[in-house]
Amino acid sequence: MVSDPIADFLNRIKNAQKARFDKVDIPGSKIKTSIAQILKDEGYIKNFKYYQDDKQGVLRVQLKYTESREGAIAGVKRISKPGCRVYVGHSEIPRVLNGLGVSILSTSKGIMTDSQARKQQVGGELLCSVW
Repeated sequence: MVSDPIADFLNRIKNAQKARFDKVDIPGSKIKTSIAQILKDEGYIKNFKYYQDDKQGVLRVQLKYTESREGAIAGVKRISKPGCRVYVGHSEIPRVLNGLGVSILSTSKGIMTDSQARKQQVGGELLCSVW
């Protein structure tokens, strides 16, 4: 059993990208699908697809690379962990690399990026940062 499924999701993507894999299969869930949708919208991954199986399902993520085969994701950081949750208000949401990266939050209106949360003026749990 994985104690932190979001950190496992991010680490699998990061490790597969370092190994230059085209795709990676990850155990699926609704929150991982929402995070994958944000990563796709922000341009960090090519695509993803959820496959249902007899257990919890599989999330297949297609990784994105530059012309020189560099990964699109330079780094990820898990901020709020199961043992130490981090909550922020809409005015306290940090900027990642002065706006070059993106923070992902879990709010009362769903999983969203830092810019969307500022625009809607909602705070929430700061899940991770990607740059």
